[in-house]
Amino acid sequence: MRKKISKASKADDEEILQHFQPDGGLDVPVAGYLLHRQQRQTLYYMRLIEHEIPKLVAFRKPFVPPTAATPLVIRSVEFAGEQHPLTAKRSVVVPVAHLPLRNEVAFHRAKLLAGVRWMPEPPRDSGISTDEDAAKHGFIKIACEDFPRANMNLKWISDTLDKLVLEANAEGEAPYQRLPLDTRHLDSKVRKSKKGDHVRGRGGLRPSLKDFPTEWLPKRQEDVISSILPSQ
Repeated sequence: MRKKISKASKADDEEILQHFQPDGGLDVPVAGYLLHRQQRQTLYYMRLIEHEIPKLVAFRKPFVPPTAATPLVIRSVEFAGEQHPLTAKRSVVVPVAHLPLRNEVAFHRAKLLAGVRWMPEPPRDSGISTDEDAAKHGFIKIACEDFPRANMNLKWISDTLDKLVLEANAEGEAPYQRLPLDTRHLDSKVRKSKKGDHVRGRGGLRPSLKDFPTEWLPKRQEDVISSILPSQ
């Protein structure tokens, strides 16, 4: 036997089907929902700025520039809490004049031991001003990202800097007094920048025979004599 369907059940079914009928374009499209979500997120951060940021004034500290007692400037990189291999890297910039070196020979030896890590001017990202006291002997920059943790990289830099100071203060000054500073890394940096400081002796680079074209140089002694004596 067939089961009879009451009029009440039919009315309920029709009411339910009304929710599944096409809206005729009255509903907001997907882009509208995305825009609403972006607006809600913006309002969330605006409320944080309005109500929570003023509370950070209690943690404000005055800026104290580094002195000779704290010569190290440590630089790190953060990506707003996200995991990245670069976050473990640490770089340290220190003025050579602020290192505990005993005399001028020790300063010169420290520059020689630093090699390409020594530079006469501070790096642009170091935050050190070029005052006369700090820039007297240049700066040393050491970076490390070989270890998985930031404190391990910083410890390696600290140990390396301690070894450099210990070796620079060691006895035996005679061999280091005659060695000049190797500035080829500075010359290469100037040439790669291509800002005009590498031509005509600019930037402290004096021209030499290597700057002249080879076809301009005399190849025989007769050419040298003929170029000096006036033609008859």
